[in-house]
Amino acid sequence: MDRLNNEAREDYANHLLTLLKDNKHAKFRIDFLELHPIDQAEFFITLDKDERQTLYQILTSEEMAGVFQGLDFEEQKDLITETDQYYAANMINHLYADDAADFLSELEHSEAQKLLKAMNLEEANDVKELMAYPPKTAGAIMTKEFISLSSTNTVQEVIEKLRAEGPNAETIYYLYVVNPSNQLVGVLSLRDLITAPSDIRVETLMSPRVVSVIASTNQEEVAKIIKKYDFLAAPVTDDEGVLLGIVTVDDVIDVLEDEATEDFGDFTASRGATDVNVTSFKAARLRAPWIVLLMFFGLITAGVIDQFEETLNQIVLLAAFIPLLMGSAGNAGTQSLAVVVRGLALGTLEKKGLFQTLLREFYTGMMIGLICAASLMIIIPIFYGNLMLAFIVGISIFFSLSVATVIGAIVPLIINKLKLDPAFASGPFITTVNDILGLIIYFTIATALLDLL
Repeated sequence: MDRLNNEAREDYANHLLTLLKDNKHAKFRIDFLELHPIDQAEFFITLDKDERQTLYQILTSEEMAGVFQGLDFEEQKDLITETDQYYAANMINHLYADDAADFLSELEHSEAQKLLKAMNLEEANDVKELMAYPPKTAGAIMTKEFISLSSTNTVQEVIEKLRAEGPNAETIYYLYVVNPSNQLVGVLSLRDLITAPSDIRVETLMSPRVVSVIASTNQEEVAKIIKKYDFLAAPVTDDEGVLLGIVTVDDVIDVLEDEATEDFGDFTASRGATDVNVTSFKAARLRAPWIVLLMFFGLITAGVIDQFEETLNQIVLLAAFIPLLMGSAGNAGTQSLAVVVRGLALGTLEKKGLFQTLLREFYTGMMIGLICAASLMIIIPIFYGNLMLAFIVGISIFFSLSVATVIGAIVPLIINKLKLDPAFASGPFITTVNDILGLIIYFTIATALLDLL
């Protein structure tokens, strides 16, 4: 199969399905195994239960491991329940240890233990080791399938070792050098290895300056290090420098996706409920606390309006601009929140300086406020014929946006100082705070200038 565009994939999937239904299992097996594992997984999820049972009989547990890795957790769980324990355990034996640990960690404890007991002892011990690390740390996401060398090995010896152990390693682009105590002392790239004479020793080729992380390092920090140095993998050690495993770039991509999903959930006050597969009950349970809390904040907004009831009674038209003031201030604050959270996540905020960042956001808010104020001072007199009303709304939005950008920037900075995730300063929270401040500014100015209306 030379090339697979979307149409070709669909035709090929139909071809495979026909072979499966016609019981041409030998031909199906050959053609199916030509597919990339991701395409195999996509074909797998289109099958009904009986067709999947036939597939389990055609493919070995090792071959099914490639399909398994391309599935979502719920689909993986279904696959496990549809096969016998021996087949399932042997399939997990052929996963990389970090992938197996990720899956088993999501299962009920009793189910995970049954599978671990049925697995190969060495593989099970590696998986248990990874599962013992705290979630979201380098130890929890590292893999045990890597190549380590001795500094006294020759290039020829290393190449022979790669031929023997390489097929089972997750990556061989970096080869890590350890001393007799298994402490990390150097790193050797595959490029340097294959371009060197066969009798040269590793110690003359390796770089002794190794960028590594310890097992307790937060996974987000690991991702930053791999991104910073453009690594394909980073070694993980214990506090004594003993090499424990490696974190590969594909794991980092998953980490970045998970962290982005969490931050998006925090921004929208819906952490844990952004997955479309989450049930309505669970989504409501996760989202309701924030909504209820923000509802009580809304009562403060109502209280602010109530405090200026006399002003509203005299000039009812002021009420027409409340949504405009609240919406603009909330949006400006959320924009500043996004800027600061991104800066904290990428580490660019420290380079720029906190004070400079706050000053920049304040000036940005002032300029946006001036643009909005000028626009309103032109539009309002045309539609409402009241120049003083235009001035009140314009000057109010100017001050509201200036303050809102500072609030949107300073709240995540405070939360970050408290060692919490700055994205926790969610958009709805910032919006509600700025709504309240915007209303206070608006009605204070309107009350002060009431006699001129």
